[in-house]
Amino acid sequence: MFQDHPYTVSEYEAIATQYPDKRLELIDGEIVEKVPTQLHAAIVSLLNFFIVSFLREKAIGHALIEARYSLPGDDENDRIPDLSFISHEKGPLVKTGAAPYMPDLAIEVQSPGQSDRLMAEKAAYYLAHRSHMVWLVYPDRRLVEILTPEDRQLLTDNATIDGGDILPGFSVAVKDIFPDEDSAS
Repeated sequence: MFQDHPYTVSEYEAIATQYPDKRLELIDGEIVEKVPTQLHAAIVSLLNFFIVSFLREKAIGHALIEARYSLPGDDENDRIPDLSFISHEKGPLVKTGAAPYMPDLAIEVQSPGQSDRLMAEKAAYYLAHRSHMVWLVYPDRRLVEILTPEDRQLLTDNATIDGGDILPGFSVAVKDIFPDEDSAS
């Protein structure tokens, strides 16, 4: 849709304002349209529910749906993870534009058409730019990949997602973040 040249963050922002009905993200100079499905939205909603419920008991930060992150000096990326967590240590919530840092935890749910390679590249970007943890969710396979700078775990339905040092004390069963199989087609 927008592939005639690599875009800068300022060009991306100008284009994004022209298309307010589209969800656009800037990845390595390419404007990418996010096209989530109902299943994608249900998974993000469930993850957000579990994390927000945890944060109501342990107020250590904020869970954010589709918040923008853009590092100073990186003119080719304006990232929008499906869900993210930032600790209170990051300071107050950014009120205008993108946050000038990466989230402590970035969560990406694979949409139809997104390759495993793109998911891995997203995780690598977050981790290379100071995110402490990334969760990659693969709905078709009911898998969650947990990545940190030091480790990688692949979790199936019978496993439990652990918040590690980022969300200490948080846990949720992998099977609980997916809607019932009967309700997803």
